[in-house]
Amino acid sequence: MTDTPNPPGASGQPPAPADGSAPNLAAKASKRALAFILITVGIDVVGIGIIIPVLPELIREVEGTGIGLGEAAFIGGWLMFAYAFMQFLSAPVLGGLSDRFGRRPVLLISLGVLAIDYVIMAVAPTLTWLFIGRILSGLAGASFVTAYAYIADVSPKETRAANFGLIGMAFGVGFVIGPAIGGLLGAIDPRLPFWAAAAICAAGFVFGFFALPESLAPEKRRRFEIARANPLGTLRHFWGIKPVLMLIIAGALLEFAMQVYPAVWAYFTPVQFGWSTADVGVSLAVFGILIAVGEGFILRVALKRYGEHRVILSSTLLAIACFAAFAVTPNGSWGYVVMTLSAISGFGSSGLQGLASNAVGETEQGELNGAVMSATAIVAFIAPPITTGLFSAFTPADGNGLFFPGAPFVFAALVACFVFLPYARARALGIRDSAGQG
Repeated sequence: MTDTPNPPGASGQPPAPADGSAPNLAAKASKRALAFILITVGIDVVGIGIIIPVLPELIREVEGTGIGLGEAAFIGGWLMFAYAFMQFLSAPVLGGLSDRFGRRPVLLISLGVLAIDYVIMAVAPTLTWLFIGRILSGLAGASFVTAYAYIADVSPKETRAANFGLIGMAFGVGFVIGPAIGGLLGAIDPRLPFWAAAAICAAGFVFGFFALPESLAPEKRRRFEIARANPLGTLRHFWGIKPVLMLIIAGALLEFAMQVYPAVWAYFTPVQFGWSTADVGVSLAVFGILIAVGEGFILRVALKRYGEHRVILSSTLLAIACFAAFAVTPNGSWGYVVMTLSAISGFGSSGLQGLASNAVGETEQGELNGAVMSATAIVAFIAPPITTGLFSAFTPADGNGLFFPGAPFVFAALVACFVFLPYARARALGIRDSAGQG
């Protein structure tokens, strides 16, 4: 869906200079806006990544140091459930609000709420307070919907998938800084990283307030409709657009499988490799560097050369292989080898989201990304209890029963195999990549 261009002067604006300086200025403005949103997302992710290495210790502190890692992992899975469930509820609301009022105010409010959330987590005296903090974080964390919509606003269709990959790069950079800080500060006090995360999000709010421009022009905004601003309403809207729905389902299944990493990594690696909290933080930082390089540079080259279709197929197959490899990896050295490969195994998510974004109109980008986030959140609040439950079941504290910490990764590999079914259906219904490949 495209807008019909007005003739020169029809909108009351002077005609563009013949030397092409106006398009060049617009391109420069888009690049600046893209840089601003990536920095904002990176700050947001630093705040998230900083707490991952210390969450097991914080759970054990509020519940009592007598509980084992298996039990802590089980509780951590339900904390992730609370976070993802609130994302599921709030994502379409934030997407709809950003379509109505613009991306900037939604992003700024979300950063402010995240800062408050981390303060609550830092002072939490009981497990109930930790759950309250995760609920608030889930409400604000759905702002990634708005970030993707922002990218769609400032990107031409042929580069959207690659620019969505830049958000992956921002994630990677955030996970370089966040877990590294979390691991170092957590060695001093498991609550200290939460204070640091609150300060970083507050700084992100201040930065965005002064530096982040609005990306959605007033004439491209649509009326906020409560019937569509809820998970079921948003998904129902895209139910009638079957190819887009199939892409959303494929992306959700891939995300379901990928959830094994944030859900069990901080529990799996100490058991499987004997790593400390600092080791976990360093590994996540390295993983972040690999993701940043992959999503920021390798993905862009791969999309340009091979198109979204081949990237989606090859990266999903690689993801399946990496899940299977992690399940049986004997030590940390081999773990880093598999980690290197797994860092480029998530390219399919950007490819799928790029294809979906190109299939809808400019006024529906926020709603589409709200639907994507809602579908992702559905699996995100289902997957952690399942994967951490599998980990807990196969790492019995009393030593009785089958010991196989890699069980969650086997499960993830099986789930990833199902990505090809809805994706094949989307292709059959006419979805083609930006290169027009069939």
